[in-house]
Amino acid sequence: MTTSLPHLPDQDWPLMQPGWVWLCGAGPGDPGLLTLHALNALRQADVIVYDALVGEGILSWADQAEQIYAGKRGGKPSAKQRDISLRLVDLARAGKKVLRLKGGDPFVFGRGGEEAQTLVQHGVPVRIIPGISAGIGGLAYAGIPVTHRDVNQTVTFVTGHDQTGDAPSSIDWDGIARGSQMIVIYMGMKHLPQISSQLIAAGRPENEPVALVTSATTGKQHVLETTLSAAHRDANAAGLQPPAIICVGRGVLLRQALDWQSMAQGLSPRNLDPLDRGRPAESA
Repeated sequence: MTTSLPHLPDQDWPLMQPGWVWLCGAGPGDPGLLTLHALNALRQADVIVYDALVGEGILSWADQAEQIYAGKRGGKPSAKQRDISLRLVDLARAGKKVLRLKGGDPFVFGRGGEEAQTLVQHGVPVRIIPGISAGIGGLAYAGIPVTHRDVNQTVTFVTGHDQTGDAPSSIDWDGIARGSQMIVIYMGMKHLPQISSQLIAAGRPENEPVALVTSATTGKQHVLETTLSAAHRDANAAGLQPPAIICVGRGVLLRQALDWQSMAQGLSPRNLDPLDRGRPAESA
């Protein structure tokens, strides 16, 4: 992977001012999925506070900046969210140009909204830079479209755990099971047995196609195709570890035709018309 700094085309790019915090999405992992606004921010920041899911190589494009790790990983010791937010306030009040760099999109299960609220409450000006969320970009890299006119005209994005780390109790799984053809679950590996059982109890078929995408868009990406009832067992057998995106719905079958990364390696699609086929096979 090259770490040379890409060229920004000539344009009136926003200037980062001292005392500001820019909340920026770094995308799902592949540095090529950064936005140009994100690259512009990397070039200007005095200090970068970054998450665990920021892709390798991205920080090398900001050698001038102090880099502070603030990653939060489920079940592991990590900084408290309140402390991270207040650290951003302190850095801004010290006159720094602060870049808060978050994996995916800062407002999609990234707690960017909470951090922005804290900053505004303390009188710190903010700028929001969206990023490509893993639930869209990661699945695209797996060859799974989250919408498709023939099979899934609706998609629902949900979190697999709440603030305590437990399975979220406030989610209406019955309503989601009935109302959404495609369900994309973030941070759900730990509670996959419970989530699967709730969806099946709400009427989703036990053999409904499911894809688990780990380390999406990176060189370590792995895709497991399974079914709703077998997802937890198959994930354990494959030794899958977070971070992962879980996708539930018949649209998963489209990967059999649209696995473009395999095609780039010279492999042919497994099935050009997969929507009527049964359980898919596992694919790396």
